[in-house]
Amino acid sequence: MLKFLVDMFFPPLCHNCREFIPNAGRVHVCEKCLTTSRPIQSPMCSCCGIPFATDEGISHLCGNCIAKHPPFDAACGAYLYEGAVKELIHRFKYDGRVQCRRPLALLLLERLSGVVADFSPDLIIPVPLHKKRLRQRGFNQAILIGEVLAKEWRVPFERRLLQRIRWTEPQVNLAASERMANVKGAFALREPKLASGKRIVLVDDVLTTGSTVAECSNVLKKAGALAVIAVTVARVAEN
Repeated sequence: MLKFLVDMFFPPLCHNCREFIPNAGRVHVCEKCLTTSRPIQSPMCSCCGIPFATDEGISHLCGNCIAKHPPFDAACGAYLYEGAVKELIHRFKYDGRVQCRRPLALLLLERLSGVVADFSPDLIIPVPLHKKRLRQRGFNQAILIGEVLAKEWRVPFERRLLQRIRWTEPQVNLAASERMANVKGAFALREPKLASGKRIVLVDDVLTTGSTVAECSNVLKKAGALAVIAVTVARVAEN
């Protein structure tokens, strides 16, 4: 009866298309919208997580990671950056729809909780924004998503440990070859000793070339982090 009354006065609507969802679960994104975004699954690169097709259907290192292994141990995206997931991320980041953080975080949880459990993390750290970008946007989307993940996974969340210490151009405006140089030296740790000996999960909304999480991971590894994996809601299909 209580659920009936709640649904009557506060009907569960899809965060993307705003249609009513009968028997809605926690995510509140309808099946029709979810079919527009493909979950990432094997085969993929076992390090950077980029999906690819193989005759055997088995995950392995891609050519880029064989040539130069990134400083992170793995990068995992829940969905490809397309369809409803892409639309929700855009509404979240650029339209200020902070209520989208929960469905996005829950979609990540559904796909990647097993990976994180196997990793046995000691800390969760969001990819930081520069203070100028933070003033413009009003929030750091990685922090808002990370708060939900940390509560669900019961892992300590250090929102201010990793800092962006210099302004960088938006990565979306740069070619893949320019992105690593753009973020070089852009991050530092407030208290490096807090990362030493820790297994760390980096959180962000989207992974494109991996340059940003690679630079963050490099800083964490230099401070003595034992292992670093990056988890994102979405991943661009091509570097």
